[in-house]
Amino acid sequence: MSDRLIAIGDIHGCSVALRALIDAIDPAPTDIIVTLGDYVDRGPDSSGVIDELIALGKRTQLVALMGNHEEMMMEVVQGNQSHHNWLRFGGVDTLESYGFDGGLDFLPTEHQEFFGSMGDFFVADDYFFVHAAYDADVPMEQQTTEMLRWHQLTQGVPTRHISGKTAVVGHTANRDGEVFDAGHLLCIDTYCYGGGWLTAVDLKSRTFWQASQDGELRQA
Repeated sequence: MSDRLIAIGDIHGCSVALRALIDAIDPAPTDIIVTLGDYVDRGPDSSGVIDELIALGKRTQLVALMGNHEEMMMEVVQGNQSHHNWLRFGGVDTLESYGFDGGLDFLPTEHQEFFGSMGDFFVADDYFFVHAAYDADVPMEQQTTEMLRWHQLTQGVPTRHISGKTAVVGHTANRDGEVFDAGHLLCIDTYCYGGGWLTAVDLKSRTFWQASQDGELRQA
């Protein structure tokens, strides 16, 4: 049994905020920490975020989910898509953080392995975790990546999933910095890169931690 089940919302290159949260949480080896995707783009230090997450995975049980921004980046890196869309949505910031010099081999091997290890959903206790959203009437194993990685809650908040479990999601930024709690769904993307907060929540105790881009902490 794990001591805590913790989710962290969209990080988007905010390595200082992530470091502050990890220090505040002080993870134990028996904790499970689920990161909800969108580690890269828009913020100042995507490369540093991945370094922090790799280190975190060596001290606790880390489950890293893939967001739509990781999907866009990897499609470009693997030569499957043009770079234009990715650059429009924050890819320039990511390239700068890696010291991009013109080649698509800018990712260190350890970072490539980290991106390759990501899944699209995780289920634990009375909760399931996805980056964006879900189809309420479809088992998790049959969900589309379009729904799991791209669906905005502004397009419609799904009803309770057929599993009966509570969803923990990110992707749809709450620009006021507050967590959106629909009872059966908790959205913890609180717009850190845009001046809001990076949010973590311990689902068992409903303890929340938040950190700003400059490392300021607040707790609820």
